[in-house]
Amino acid sequence: MEQKNKIHPCLWFNGNAREAADFYCSVFPDSGLISENPTVVMFHIKGHTFMGLNGGPHFTFNESVSFVIHCDTQEEIDDYWEKLTREGQESMCGWLKDKYGVSWQVVPSQIASLMQEPERAKRVMAAIMNMSKLDLKVLMEA
Repeated sequence: MEQKNKIHPCLWFNGNAREAADFYCSVFPDSGLISENPTVVMFHIKGHTFMGLNGGPHFTFNESVSFVIHCDTQEEIDDYWEKLTREGQESMCGWLKDKYGVSWQVVPSQIASLMQEPERAKRVMAAIMNMSKLDLKVLMEA
């Protein structure tokens, strides 16, 4: 795959960038490795380029940066949630950390439309605040 993104994230790993890239490529359809050398692994997820850097133990991931996955169905939410939390950690409001410590938000694609009307947005946010994995049916009914 030719490098087409002019800007892409670089994820700092402690010597296991290839392992992480293989994991992400297994989680997301339409993904794969682009190139690899001892320092850097380039891979793509659904058309987006990522760089995995074997940078060592100096830095770790935190919640100040996360990747948002927009899901069209509850089945899609469930699938990503199950795969990414395996050996990872659930959080609140659709957030999780995968086994490498990378933060993700697994959200319904409909979330923006659910937040358009102020009164409904309050109900939707109240529902979200009580969830770990988001439940699309509950949010649609809020």
